[in-house]
Amino acid sequence: MCLSIPAKVISVEGNMAKASVGGTIVKAGLHLVEDVKEGDYILIHTGYALEKISEEEALETLRLVKELDESVESLGKESDGI
Repeated sequence: MCLSIPAKVISVEGNMAKASVGGTIVKAGLHLVEDVKEGDYILIHTGYALEKISEEEALETLRLVKELDESVESLGKESDGI
């Protein structure tokens, strides 16, 4: 199973982008996608952008990831109390 994460492109230089993933700046190769510019959202997996996505899709995915993280954290706290 592969997991990619939405990231907002901060800058593009050639076939490389700097993108923000939850405030962390990462580099992503743009070899697999076309026409990526500052402000776009991309899905990143193992250092490569797999595709461009809409801002709405990116924000919804990030919301779901945060919700999952909070659920897992809550389950951990419950099992600590057993």
